[in-house]
Amino acid sequence: MAERIALVDYGAGNLRSVHNALLAAGATGVVVTDDPADIRGADRIVLPGVGAFAACRNALATLPGMVEALEEAAIGRGRPFLGICVGMQLMADAGEEHGRHAGLGWIGGTVRMLEPADPALKVPHMGWNDVTPTDAHALVAPGEAYFLHSYAFDVAVPAERIAVTDHGGAVTAAVGRANLIGVQFHPEKSQAYGLAFLKRFLEWRP
Repeated sequence: MAERIALVDYGAGNLRSVHNALLAAGATGVVVTDDPADIRGADRIVLPGVGAFAACRNALATLPGMVEALEEAAIGRGRPFLGICVGMQLMADAGEEHGRHAGLGWIGGTVRMLEPADPALKVPHMGWNDVTPTDAHALVAPGEAYFLHSYAFDVAVPAERIAVTDHGGAVTAAVGRANLIGVQFHPEKSQAYGLAFLKRFLEWRP
């Protein structure tokens, strides 16, 4: 029986590209949804995100019952959860883009503006860059992925930063614990590397 993959539609994600990438990676039961009932009934959940932290957090909060459904499914029931780009950043305690705003609080830390040690490096960090695992994880392999971001996740617990990239210093590329994983890069734009990552997510049994 095909698993039900809930791709959260809260008006702040690159939905079509993520949907197509999930299908290309082998998913057959992808539901693009803004209905909390679909989240509760899903086998896996994907939270994309493009734009500013506060705008994405507010957009999520405007869907009645959505935050509670995500909490119930991902934290209460342990459903495999993937956050992409700002969807990953929302897993933090807070974000500092345009003021300080509360996140979901699932992975301890704060999302802060990128400040490369080399002033010649531009912000936003945009383009292909290495992904380097900091410890063994079932989903994250070394390789190159596509990044586009101006803020980065400053993780409170070092063990929950599971991969880094380099942009004038180590920058968080992936976070995770238990059934939760978030990636700063865009797997839907990362060609073979991204599809391989999504395939591993679809097969993951945390």
